[in-house]
Amino acid sequence: MDPGQDAAPGAGPVPGPRIPARERGVPARPVVVDAMGGDHGPVEIVRGAVEAWREHGVPVVLVGQAGVVRRELARLGAAGEIDVAHAADVVPMTERGAGAVRMVGSSLAVGFDLVRAGAGAALVSAGSTGAVVACAVDRLGTAPAVLRPALAVALPTTAGGATVLIDAGATVDPTPEMLAQFALLGASYAQLVLGVADPRVGLLSIGAEPGKGNRLTRRAEALLRGMPLRFHGNVEGGDVLTGAVDVIVTDGFTGNVVLKNVEGTVRATLALAAQEGVAGSAGLGRVARRYDPETHGGAALLGLTRTVVVAHGSSRAGTIARACVVACDLAEGEVVARLGDRLAIHPGR
Repeated sequence: MDPGQDAAPGAGPVPGPRIPARERGVPARPVVVDAMGGDHGPVEIVRGAVEAWREHGVPVVLVGQAGVVRRELARLGAAGEIDVAHAADVVPMTERGAGAVRMVGSSLAVGFDLVRAGAGAALVSAGSTGAVVACAVDRLGTAPAVLRPALAVALPTTAGGATVLIDAGATVDPTPEMLAQFALLGASYAQLVLGVADPRVGLLSIGAEPGKGNRLTRRAEALLRGMPLRFHGNVEGGDVLTGAVDVIVTDGFTGNVVLKNVEGTVRATLALAAQEGVAGSAGLGRVARRYDPETHGGAALLGLTRTVVVAHGSSRAGTIARACVVACDLAEGEVVARLGDRLAIHPGR
């Protein structure tokens, strides 16, 4: 997953059976879905949105070139089931940021405008992460006191729970002060979404000893030791999946590399198991599904004024459907507002 291109694989634990909003009688605002983003948009994105509505009860609005989107809906027998908002332009997957902001008629820009106006509860996109982040900051704005947003990913651990990795690719060149804020965002996310009462926070470095690392990590470590957090200290790459801490803080460049390595390692392990003739075991399949993007959906972009979930650029329909579920659950839980309240008390600057 290249920084500024593909998003992270998970935004939290797999939700339990959910009661669709329509069955609860809740007039839920829809999740706005960027129909044109991703390597397989609009075909797979539209399929995923239809699946989110039909199988999970998540109301959605598709944003994109209306004629193209409606043809896909008709092909799926879903014409009239899902609203479509027209957007003439498409942000290329190669766009990293500034160019996307200037494309005021793109599916990303129109989608964010709908969310900002209150016509949608959240936005889901599989487009270029750099473009999504730039447009989100420009059209939604960051929460008060937030310096830069960060992508939060909950990775399953061998201890049975999950560790929040933050930042997973939104801000590749942060300052130490930004890393300190990421720690607050990650700890609050672990509390609100994962239910961890007092999250242990670790700083990813090249050694567990105090003072290890480059200038960025050394300065961030000094800041974190003075913050209202349960700071564990430095952690190493080998600690990412062990459950040694509940939150691992790093810059977006390193975090994205870590995620790519985790995904690649899982795929390589499965390939090696297949060569040994054990790939068909049920247990191995269950392990693989824990790291499958289709299981988790997308990564939560924290530090904004609204809910945004970024899915893999390579997302297929199932992944988009799960991303819509994650976005809906985060919006219904008012996680963004509650994160903002906590940062207002402890801004981390």
